[in-house]
Amino acid sequence: MNRALITGVGITSAIGQGKERFARALFGGEHAFAYMEREGRRKGSLTFVGAEIRELANATRIGERVRRRTSFCGLVALATVEEAWNDAGLDAVAPERIGLIVGGSNLQQREVVNATEAYASHPVHVSPYYSISLWDTDLCGLCTEAFPVRGMTYSLGGASASGQLAVMQAARAVESGELDACIALGALTDLSYLEFQALRNIGAMGTDRYADDPSLACRPFDRMRDGFIYGESCGAVVVEGSESAGMRRARSYGSIRGYATATAGNRNPNPDEQCEIAVIRRALKASGLSPAEVDYVSPHGSGSVIGDTTELNAVVACELSHAFINSTKSLTGHGLASAGAVEVIATLLQMEAGRLHPSRNLTSPEMPSLNWVGEGAINQRVRNALCLSYGFGGINTALCVQHEGL
Repeated sequence: MNRALITGVGITSAIGQGKERFARALFGGEHAFAYMEREGRRKGSLTFVGAEIRELANATRIGERVRRRTSFCGLVALATVEEAWNDAGLDAVAPERIGLIVGGSNLQQREVVNATEAYASHPVHVSPYYSISLWDTDLCGLCTEAFPVRGMTYSLGGASASGQLAVMQAARAVESGELDACIALGALTDLSYLEFQALRNIGAMGTDRYADDPSLACRPFDRMRDGFIYGESCGAVVVEGSESAGMRRARSYGSIRGYATATAGNRNPNPDEQCEIAVIRRALKASGLSPAEVDYVSPHGSGSVIGDTTELNAVVACELSHAFINSTKSLTGHGLASAGAVEVIATLLQMEAGRLHPSRNLTSPEMPSLNWVGEGAINQRVRNALCLSYGFGGINTALCVQHEGL
């Protein structure tokens, strides 16, 4: 069988760009939470805590002319894909055998709000490039213009599960033999003050409880959590068939053992425990792993008051209480569409290093009896990991990855 291997990764986040810098930040427990200042994220006295990318090293494969007419979301995507492309050595793969799946929809809402406010009184002068960038598929065009991808390309919307769904679809494409390699991009979700306020109003995003100290606001699985805290991020994962990778002797971070999706049948953001249990069990069955063989769980862990408790109930019900567990979002914030891809990358980097990163602000954990990684990184070898990702619309996903060096 043509197995799905991960042969390259790229990461851009508020705590660091590039896998080396990102790994150092993870194991060092770094964060970048503060009041957000990017244009379109503040309105009068209305402010929000989050983590923003302060410095971005641009992709080298695009010229200044393209750079000037490309949105922030697009620039981050290009830089992230470039790292993954180089990491996997995809120049050695035939372009028609390489695909790209962009995970995420409604990605550039801040651009929409800024354009609306800038051109409301004279819409005739709106930039013609706005007609291109408003589509999520613009990232497909940008990336395939810069990199020789000539196989299957499309965008995929799954709310906060988009990044992991993209990885799963990439795995299907190479397992079937349709492609030799496929880039799964968890795209940066660039929101404005309008979306943040709406998410706060529905009870999903954190309040101003920690207004005096933004560094305390993001606290998944802690009893004092009150919603997710946003964090800019983008992750690219190169999924390659074992036949292609073997022929060119590509390095592998690990293999995708199995994955599953399940639908809760619910439009609202509240979670469904039985659906989460079902998706975990299906993923384990697809991977051929027993619960006892799972060493580490990378949870969705958004910081939602109800969501975190529901997720932990599902972990316990699936007999995974023994597995180590931490919270990547406690360091990066919630990247929304990018989160699933970013957390797969964090999982792979932890498996490669034989270390598990700490969880910030986990001073009073929900379910303290679980095998938490607390305020400091620990040395721990992981062979099998389970990554969980959930999204609005009742979307639930689970993905099992295996480190093949153990």
